Amino acid sequence: MSKSNLKINLEYLIARLLLATFRMLPLRLSVWLGSRLAGLTYYLSGRLRRVGERNLALAFPERTDAERRRILRDSFSGWGRLFGVFSHFWRRNHEPLKQLIRPEGLDHLQAAQAEGRGMILFTGHVGAWELSSFGLSLFGHPLSFLVRRIDNPKIEALVDEARTSLGNRTIDKRSAAREMLQIMQDRGTLGILVDLNTLDREAIFVDFFGVPASTTFIVAKLALRTGAPLLPVFVPWDRQEQKFVLKIDEPLQFEPTGDETEDVRLLTQAYTRVVENYVRRYPDQWLWIHRRWKTRPPGEAGIY
Repeated sequence: MSKSNLKINLEYLIARLLLATFRMLPLRLSVWLGSRLAGLTYYLSGRLRRVGERNLALAFPERTDAERRRILRDSFSGWGRLFGVFSHFWRRNHEPLKQLIRPEGLDHLQAAQAEGRGMILFTGHVGAWELSSFGLSLFGHPLSFLVRRIDNPKIEALVDEARTSLGNRTIDKRSAAREMLQIMQDRGTLGILVDLNTLDREAIFVDFFGVPASTTFIVAKLALRTGAPLLPVFVPWDRQEQKFVLKIDEPLQFEPTGDETEDVRLLTQAYTRVVENYVRRYPDQWLWIHRRWKTRPPGEAGIY
């Protein structure tokens, strides 16, 4: 059901007001305040909290209830930290934002670009994932990346304006196949999030924390068919340094077997394992409220 104009306009006004309020603050204050306010929503989000608790029980059965609650509470704070940063994407002077980010591994990106085959960057909802694209454009490496369009067209236009202000381009993931291939043919850079529950026709099951998870295979198939290097890019928050670390890792090493179906499965499992390793390293910075294991193999009972 489509939204009424009244609801669209009301949501837009609230979003614009919140973003404008945070944008008026100094960046570090905006990040701090966003983290504190979002942390409070943990106590007001019963349904989302229950999803997070179920996910954490699946991922970390060895941890105590108290430990898992702390992880989930801190993950709520992380969304606010991201919101505080995102509100400053519209600023003309991005020097404060650059000072809040420490790039690590740009040489891996430059080496992959020098191969001249195009490249695929993959990430997950760890830390400030919006900076995995905006941060790269901030340091002179714009890219095209897949997004799920927001169902409020005015908010979508507002968010897209921020995401693309430094040369990035967004692609609607619902109709992206031809554009993705064109980017590779043009030797461009493509960014994709790979840690969301994915519909059956676009996914295969691979293990995520030891539990079969419906995962996009598009990244693997595109990399195998084009020979494009596949690089992990994540942006966790370093509490000690009080900065975001824009981490670009070395390309995944993979030797095809010649059986495309099996190669797609193995490569999908490989990049899913990379995401899992980052979540294990930064457990309180992942999007635990997402129903990652919603889609189940045929005949298997639902998890939620």
